[in-house]
Amino acid sequence: MNTQQMYALSLDQIATAIATVGHQRTIYVQGHMGNGKTSLLKMLAAMFPDHICCYFNCVTKDLGDLSIPSLNTEDGFVSYLPNEEFGIHHGKPVIIMFDEWAKANPSVKNGTLVTMLERTVGTKKLPEGSIVFATGNLGAEGVGDIIQPHALNRMTIVTARKSTSEEFIEWGLNNGIDHSVLGFVREFPHVLQGFEDVKNPDDNPYIFHPKAQRAAFITPRSLEASSDILKLRHLYDDHTLTALLVGTIGDRGGLDIMTFVKMADQLPSLQSIKDDPHNAKVPESASAVCMTVFRALGAMERNWVDAWVTYMQRLNKEAQGLFANGARVPTYKHRNIVMQSAKFTTWARENNYMFAADQ
Repeated sequence: MNTQQMYALSLDQIATAIATVGHQRTIYVQGHMGNGKTSLLKMLAAMFPDHICCYFNCVTKDLGDLSIPSLNTEDGFVSYLPNEEFGIHHGKPVIIMFDEWAKANPSVKNGTLVTMLERTVGTKKLPEGSIVFATGNLGAEGVGDIIQPHALNRMTIVTARKSTSEEFIEWGLNNGIDHSVLGFVREFPHVLQGFEDVKNPDDNPYIFHPKAQRAAFITPRSLEASSDILKLRHLYDDHTLTALLVGTIGDRGGLDIMTFVKMADQLPSLQSIKDDPHNAKVPESASAVCMTVFRALGAMERNWVDAWVTYMQRLNKEAQGLFANGARVPTYKHRNIVMQSAKFTTWARENNYMFAADQ
């Protein structure tokens, strides 16, 4: 493991770093494709609700897209008006994200360096408190990211590590990712492995690898895309659904996730759990039980949490613990619903569970 990998940061850590120093220094975030770098802007927006968020896609820009000359013939000089996308006209602090910066036209790179270093666009100063950062892919991915030394010296380079399966599942539960995808990731956590850890690409046929030619592969982004497809699976025959999944996450990933889709036939309906938790069907396989738990976590509502706890106790202890661990995560969006349930609190106490349920 090299130093870059050793000190790779999570997206949460990077967002915190940008939030603290980004008004003075520009952090350049390099990381694996499809791993959520662009979501940093949304994370920062939540931290700074009074700032204007500005997404600047560098690969679609030329030098003239940064600013244009404005003639002041009366006073005899030329000033430069910045592109509306920089948000300066709002008169509020801005958060500027230079996305895909290392792939940009060289003139765009040079033109944005003054913004990165001096916090100006053309002849306009960014409002006080404005934040600037940039993103791009790893050079080893071979997708055209090049940074000259003089530019490197103007930025702080950090590497975003790949999300773990646990992190993806936690995020997926809060963002409506299909339970089949979550179950698949839990069963095959290596689908989120970084290619740096795989010398022979055949050892992990699911992921992008610069030594292999794969038309499609698994990233958090393509898993989210496959979730969108799976939510509409009732509209497709199996052949069409498989083709769509293969075209989204690759041959091996598409075929394997179809196994989880077929396994979904073993799952009880949510309505059956709500109506009759004592008799609703209990899946036979461990993977199907896992998907049942993930589906419940994603769809939990106050009016059936007690019915779920009743049903959950018919599952094995591992499955009960899987639900409890998911519910106790501070960022879980339905956490209060579960923790305020007297029935769940009683279950936690009776099982001497590893945490004290919130009252």
